[in-house]
Amino acid sequence: MEAMQLNVSSQLLLALGGIFLVGLLLSTVAQRTFLPRATLLLLFGAIIGEDLLNLVPKLLVDRFGLIAEVTLLMVGFLLGGKLTRTSLRGHTGISFSISICAALLPALVVCLGMIAMGVAIEIAVLLGCFAAATAPAAILDVVQESGIKNRFSELLLLIVVLDDVWALLLFGVGMAIVTSLNGIAGESSFIGLVAWELGGAVILGIAIGLPAAYLTGRIKAGKPMLVEALGIVFLCGGIALWLNVSFLIAAIVMGAVVANLARHHDYPFHAIEDIESLFMIIFFVLAGASLDLGALSVIGIIGGVYILCRALGKYLGAWIGGFLSKSGQDYKIWMGVALLPQAGVAIGMALVASNQFPEYRQIMLPIVIASTVVFEIIGPVFTGLAIKQSNRQ
Repeated sequence: MEAMQLNVSSQLLLALGGIFLVGLLLSTVAQRTFLPRATLLLLFGAIIGEDLLNLVPKLLVDRFGLIAEVTLLMVGFLLGGKLTRTSLRGHTGISFSISICAALLPALVVCLGMIAMGVAIEIAVLLGCFAAATAPAAILDVVQESGIKNRFSELLLLIVVLDDVWALLLFGVGMAIVTSLNGIAGESSFIGLVAWELGGAVILGIAIGLPAAYLTGRIKAGKPMLVEALGIVFLCGGIALWLNVSFLIAAIVMGAVVANLARHHDYPFHAIEDIESLFMIIFFVLAGASLDLGALSVIGIIGGVYILCRALGKYLGAWIGGFLSKSGQDYKIWMGVALLPQAGVAIGMALVASNQFPEYRQIMLPIVIASTVVFEIIGPVFTGLAIKQSNRQ
């Protein structure tokens, strides 16, 4: 038994060591090519994953859910830290306008596109809701990797924070509509569940963020220790999962509260940033290893139309939002391109919808999974391109 345990341990350590070293190499490659680190790590993960070389230990693959939650908690905390009064000054109208339109337009365009393809209206509504979501981890990683700090990159991070909030609200409304179309009683329950998921997350983020803002950073004046930062992030995530509220939204709210109220902090997020890149590497590699490449073979014409409609909807939504808020030309042209990455939030929505409406599972899941593969790989490339192009304006 000890030999077997040692063997499993050695496989796990070798896999982690290899992932970190290859991740470092790919980060260097990304700096010298047009491909962002997230895309390279995803491709590497897909190559060593079960569908191809099958080099990742099952124990590590089985822990992907936990690693993803920890990573997204850190991402949410860091994104929340961007929501300060200083960063929002002059951006509030633009960020709300673009984020709302960039969520609504993909939903509308995908829904209409699916109906035009002959898809049942119930499935079209649900697919439209899935299309609204973005991938905050991929976008944050590309922004950090680019090293470009301008109004565009700052606004992009603000919009990403808001985008998934609107996507969750849309999903609640969409589920209620489909329930009503199917003649099932209690359609308002889905709106109530989404309201609890969002409202509960906001309350939790404030409840932990308020004392954290005043208590952290006292042991070493002005510099919260890593153990403090991880402690409040993990505490927030654990309670959020226990209460069935959005841990991502809770972490964002908590980060915003700490960033705005912790006056004695020099900068409250250095500690998390010091280790966040390690989790990012593992997260993207395991995300690639977990991609169902076989789904690409069954996506078909409907899946292709979904991908095109979502991309068109994101572009048009950001353009219209930029036009309504009278923003600069670079926002209207490039913001929708930067919002293409899509990942776990959409898949999570699809799984919830599939459990509630199992009769739609065979159509919805392959489309969402296959499109996620596409958007996870090519999305960060377009995000990086948009950031670089905006910096030339």
